[in-house]
Amino acid sequence: MSKLYTTLIIDDEAPARQGLQNLLASFPKTFTILGTAKNGIEAQEKIETLQPDLIFLDVEMPGCTGFELIEKLKYLPIIIFCTAYDQYSLEAFETNSIDYLVKPVKLERIKKTINKLKSFENNISSDQILNVLKEIASKKEVKQMTTITVKKDDRLIFIKLDEVAFFEADANYTNIHTNLDTFLSTETIANLEQKLPDNFLRIHRGSIINKDFVNDIQKYFNSRFIITLKNNQKTKITSGRSYMQAIKNWMNL
Repeated sequence: MSKLYTTLIIDDEAPARQGLQNLLASFPKTFTILGTAKNGIEAQEKIETLQPDLIFLDVEMPGCTGFELIEKLKYLPIIIFCTAYDQYSLEAFETNSIDYLVKPVKLERIKKTINKLKSFENNISSDQILNVLKEIASKKEVKQMTTITVKKDDRLIFIKLDEVAFFEADANYTNIHTNLDTFLSTETIANLEQKLPDNFLRIHRGSIINKDFVNDIQKYFNSRFIITLKNNQKTKITSGRSYMQAIKNWMNL
């Protein structure tokens, strides 16, 4: 008979938290969801108070990463890391104390996690986990976010970043523009900027472009540029003055 694990889900993206909850609900004999947390501060409080057997922990969260959270914990549960980076030193997770899931998480991968849980020992070593985290941090430069998750109606949609032409700020939300559609993310553009790979460049307080979609760049007055994208709409975006140097660095000017 499999063990029932009290579980906490920690992720700064609401669609990701809900999506994982939905997946875990398919395994009621393995997981009992105690709740969720949207940042490191909330997570630390809930972990210390509820003392779950197991946490699903987002690697990259604004303000406090999953790694930084672990260093603060007095009580250490079993940890299943969740990451959008499919090259995030994943071999470092191959221990008997932790596992990892690459977003978007699939049902079949949860089944593999359950099988691995059967071999986990109760005496988890804090030093062991922190040593693994140091190894991961030393290789962090190879990370590569490949998708972004959004909620549309009652569906979770996984958008490939190589299909995104540009991001556009919309108050505390962000519009994601692809060739075919526009999606609304609950993340701010500032948060997205911290997570996106190097082929994305912020050129304005309210705009991040995919450099692979740039068709041409024209100089504009007041140290600005007009950047035309090669998406279906041939979108033109005027850069902000404070982003001039970043654009010049990219163009090797």
